[in-house]
Amino acid sequence: MDKKSFDNNELEKKVCVIVGTRPGIIKMSTIIKEAKKLSYPCFVIHAGQHYSPSMDDQFFKDLNLDKPEYKLENVKYCKLHGEQTAEMLKGIEKVLIKEKPKVVLVCGDANFNLAGALAARKLHMFLGHVESGLRSNDWRMPEEHNRVMIDHIANFLFAPTKEAANNAYKDNVKGEIIITGNTIVDAVYESKKIAEEKSKILNKLHLKPKKYFILTSHREENVDSKEKLIKIYNFLKQIDKEYKEYKIVFPAHYRTLKMIDQYDLKNDFDKIKNLIIIEPIGYIDFLNLLSNSALVITDSGGIQEESCILKIPCVTIRENTERPETVEVGSNIVTGLETKQVMNGINVMISKEINWKNPFGKGEASKKIIKRVKKCLENN
Repeated sequence: MDKKSFDNNELEKKVCVIVGTRPGIIKMSTIIKEAKKLSYPCFVIHAGQHYSPSMDDQFFKDLNLDKPEYKLENVKYCKLHGEQTAEMLKGIEKVLIKEKPKVVLVCGDANFNLAGALAARKLHMFLGHVESGLRSNDWRMPEEHNRVMIDHIANFLFAPTKEAANNAYKDNVKGEIIITGNTIVDAVYESKKIAEEKSKILNKLHLKPKKYFILTSHREENVDSKEKLIKIYNFLKQIDKEYKEYKIVFPAHYRTLKMIDQYDLKNDFDKIKNLIIIEPIGYIDFLNLLSNSALVITDSGGIQEESCILKIPCVTIRENTERPETVEVGSNIVTGLETKQVMNGINVMISKEINWKNPFGKGEASKKIIKRVKKCLENN
């Protein structure tokens, strides 16, 4: 292929939605459904950053989505950030050259979003960044690099909150900033009832509602270090001691399980009496697990949002968060990994009155985003 870019009149009135990870599939699910209602064609590229069945195919089934029209198969063999991003950029570019969509949508800050954004802009397509404007101001995080770069090359910045929009304005971005709310609200509202009806996860794990905590940890700054994993072990051991009446359910990311094994820590984690380590689960099961928990401990940005929406207290085991709205409304506290701080955070949140307001919108974000996409297709 020798095509390096397209003129506007060469592009077709199509929408491309790019996904690639668990949060991306969830947050784009309602956008995909809204886009499929348009009179213009819509297709999905799965960039393959998450590729295990429980973090991939199961989410499409849980969210009642058709299989993506395109899926990149070689990304799973890439180990380094640059290698992975390059492979996804190459694969996405080939599909975009073939399909020639006028509008490309990416969501969030994972490597596949940056790859999709770069491919679209280099081909002169209109780029929309869903969940734009988030900032942790922590340049150790690859996600922070990605989200800032995408914001600066996007035509449309779909900001979930006023604070996110203000971050984009402060960065002097060139694209149009539109406050839409967060599509995670749309997805949670749509899926919560299904989760209540269909999920059997509590029975399977012999759990009683509000009698367990959830732990999730997958960020490389936490799980790629033996020292950090030992800190996670230490606070889990303390939770087990101080909160004996609660189980701790740990749906462990495959990356986390791998590092626990690599650092010979599996026996230590296994000795924690009330800790239940399970493999990653589908969205419906996780949503039901989360909505019935007493508290969640996490380093996930998406779970900070989901717990806020579902009125579940959250303790974030990071030094910062790009979801400061959750802290401001009182649904979340940021503690880092030190046992004393984590336990203080749990003590505060477990006794907190559940009366905060959801800052992420009313569940209409996808409609607002696709309305702007439709206008772009009609006028260009």
